[in-house]
Amino acid sequence: MPAAPAALSADDRTRLLSGAHHDPHALLGAHPEPGGALRVRALRPGARGVSVLGTPLRSEGDGLFSGVVPLEAGARGVPAYELEVTYGDGDVRRQQDPYRFLPALGGFDLHLIAEGRHERLWDALGARTMTHQGVRGTRFTVWAPNARGVRVAGDFNGWDGGAHPMRSLGSSGVWELFVPGVGAGALYKFDICRPDGSHTQRADPMARRTERPPATASVVEESTYTWGDAAWMNARAGRRWHAEAMSVYELHLASWRPGATYRTLAEELPAYVSDLGFTHVELMPPAEHPFGGSWGYQVTGYYAPTARLGTPDDFRHLVDSLHRAGIAVLIDWVPGHFPKDEWALARFDGTPCYEHPDPRRAEHPDWGTLEFDLGRREVRNFLVANAVYWCEEFHVDGLRVDAVASMLYLDYSREDGEWLPNEHGGRENLDAVAFLQEMNATVYRRAPGVVTVAEESTAWDGVTRPTDQGGLGFGFKWNMGWMHDSLVYMSKDPVHRAWHHGDITFSMVYAYSENYVLPISHDEVVHGKGSLVAKMPGDWWRQRADLRAYLGFMWSHPGKQLLFMGQEFAQGAEWSEAEGPQWWVLDDSWPAAGEHRGVQRLVRSLNTVYRATPALWELDTDPAGFRWLLADAAGDNVLAFTRHAADGTPLLVACNLSPVVRHDYRLTPPGQAPGWTEVLNTDDLAYGGSGVTNPGPLKADAAGALSLTLPPLATVWLRPA
Repeated sequence: MPAAPAALSADDRTRLLSGAHHDPHALLGAHPEPGGALRVRALRPGARGVSVLGTPLRSEGDGLFSGVVPLEAGARGVPAYELEVTYGDGDVRRQQDPYRFLPALGGFDLHLIAEGRHERLWDALGARTMTHQGVRGTRFTVWAPNARGVRVAGDFNGWDGGAHPMRSLGSSGVWELFVPGVGAGALYKFDICRPDGSHTQRADPMARRTERPPATASVVEESTYTWGDAAWMNARAGRRWHAEAMSVYELHLASWRPGATYRTLAEELPAYVSDLGFTHVELMPPAEHPFGGSWGYQVTGYYAPTARLGTPDDFRHLVDSLHRAGIAVLIDWVPGHFPKDEWALARFDGTPCYEHPDPRRAEHPDWGTLEFDLGRREVRNFLVANAVYWCEEFHVDGLRVDAVASMLYLDYSREDGEWLPNEHGGRENLDAVAFLQEMNATVYRRAPGVVTVAEESTAWDGVTRPTDQGGLGFGFKWNMGWMHDSLVYMSKDPVHRAWHHGDITFSMVYAYSENYVLPISHDEVVHGKGSLVAKMPGDWWRQRADLRAYLGFMWSHPGKQLLFMGQEFAQGAEWSEAEGPQWWVLDDSWPAAGEHRGVQRLVRSLNTVYRATPALWELDTDPAGFRWLLADAAGDNVLAFTRHAADGTPLLVACNLSPVVRHDYRLTPPGQAPGWTEVLNTDDLAYGGSGVTNPGPLKADAAGALSLTLPPLATVWLRPA
């Protein structure tokens, strides 16, 4: 038996075995000894014996084995070696020793992490398969700045992290270990020794794949996907969505076709969306989340598409399929808060890492969640890099950022005494402002052609103003005021609408203060609010007529359109994530199927005409693209306006939101067009209307006025003949 190296100090031994040692590589592995030998120590819990280079090591108890191993004459340094480990019943295994490898994370990566400027953070942190010093395995890295020690536990070590303590990489707060032989598909968590000496097993914050909930382990991921959307991506950099047609279909992937996977959705969704003419889909948050009832808005795996529907490569295939069908992909992104699950981000290393250390800043008062500490550079880096990650790794074309208002205000949903003012004594969250500016600037720089969209429900100034002009830098903002006011108006019986006319026209007072999306989202058709058609007053015929008129108004109003699934065919019930859209109302067996298909047919026509009409989008963010013809006909429930293309070509829009046919209704459009042709009428028989139309070109009189027949509860579009 060879001589044994000096025994570990009691402190080193205790800390190593308890998972609280910052530098296990100094104690384990092979280290040169004077005279051409190696001092070797291995940690193999449960082993009966360990040999190195043919030399058996002495047992030190508790799974520790050590010895001095002679080298061949002239040998220098530490040669490549394996451990020969004997377990019970004569089970002998040859294993690489993780503690003979140098760090697999470079100094420049650590510098960028420490600065909070690593824009591809997912390349540095998490689990990354690689070949290191000629050996294939997985590098595990995690940021846990206040941990006493970190170990890797997984299905490759019987979920006993004792065999795999990680080393601290200094003041960066990063811990690292290269584990030979571990490959894609392995399950793992980090076993963290907290400052008080207790242990917690945590999922990897940077995991690029997870187990399917309710299981919570992280999964080593290695993409093998080959993209087929090169043409789309090459063209994306030149897109100018502010001056292009943009019509968005919002959906919840898990319930659009209940039971579907990313792969089966890729077969159906692109064809459906293309047939209806939408330019974009917006996916409710696809990142991993433990509770399905949160619809993805309480995220625990920011870097992992939910495993409920398949693998990350399956999600890539869905995005790829949409791109090849000519459809852009937006995703909901949730940087405002995260849940408190004990295996995830909350008090990750036993201290507030991702959340603010002050409970008044950490606790979200509405949702029982925690808010990110956006003033901490590592946290800001985690989120900024995550925004880039979805655009680069999954080719998504934009992010709709959830609950921006809750981030911007320190007193959001808080009473006096429950919040602290900023350094200037104000209520603005300056950390959130800086974060959103950095996120937008970084995403637009790294992924030209993408868009970011803010769900911001207040009058914060400059949401879509460029960051170099002091704005937040978003591409678009949801127009919550338009949504609220217009739905209030439409919910009134027509006899009462005259007293609410300002609700339908007021949006034009501020229409160009930001770049807007007009959202009829999932939030408007859940929690007792009813479906879109159910918000309309009167009987079924009037409800459908009002809905059709409203959609015609929405598609012609300045701003981009967003419509939630199921509303495109006037489903009667509000959305349920368990049931999804009521597709069965389109079946021939349903008595009103033709009426639902009529609304669906209208949405198809709206998108078709919209995309073919530059007047509806070319000057969408320019006041020159809009002109009121009639804004104050409250008693008639009528409004009329023109939209204009860059070359001045107009489209005339007239909305009659009363149930009365208005004959010989005079409007005077601008310009000298000799005649006008109806290009869309929501009262058309094909859409389930009454068929009151304006056939043939309409001639202007000597004064330039048109005499129109306005159908009941309908919107009419006309273009110069």
